[in-house]
Amino acid sequence: MPYVDGFVLAVPKDKLDAYKEVAELAGKVWMELGALSYVECFADDVPYGELTSFPRAVQATDDEVVVFSWITYESREKRDEINAKVMTDPRMKAGQECMPFDGKRMIYGGFKSFMAL
Repeated sequence: MPYVDGFVLAVPKDKLDAYKEVAELAGKVWMELGALSYVECFADDVPYGELTSFPRAVQATDDEVVVFSWITYESREKRDEINAKVMTDPRMKAGQECMPFDGKRMIYGGFKSFMAL
């Protein structure tokens, strides 16, 4: 079963093209360095909940789109090894300088898979 890193963040609508560029670069780097898959999704049917929701979790405003993404790996050990390489990859340095979203509102974490159908 794969190990999964998951992410939820809000991107200003006027920066979606810039986000796509950063995501394409990041996806190429992660895949080249050994990730099993790299997926990026823009919210399509994500209501603003009364108590909890994806938009609430990242404090999304009306001029932002929620992004849900994940990366899969063989194991947590492989994930740690791959992420260490990603963080030192010079291609990623350029992307970090012009991030088209507020990283302080991003939610992320690593997850052990327990079921897949």
